[in-house]
Amino acid sequence: MTKRKIEVFTSGCPVCEPVVDLVKKLACPACDLVIYDLNKGCDTNECRDKAKQYGINRVPAVVVNGKLLDCCHTGPITEDALRAAGIGKN
Repeated sequence: MTKRKIEVFTSGCPVCEPVVDLVKKLACPACDLVIYDLNKGCDTNECRDKAKQYGINRVPAVVVNGKLLDCCHTGPITEDALRAAGIGKN
């Protein structure tokens, strides 16, 4: 089983929640899933620093193993895009 680090960046909005739910549904037991709400921020501001580091300029956004998914630049986040990134595979 391949371990994957999945980071989801949201603003806690109605557009973000279905993506968060989809990632949670697809994530396998070996996935390390972290959800960052950029509106709330983090105790250490880690989430905003990471968003800047990854080049995130819109939410929701999904990062797998340190790489922002291509769909986060161009259009909606779909189940097919998440699966292509390895989410949901053991």
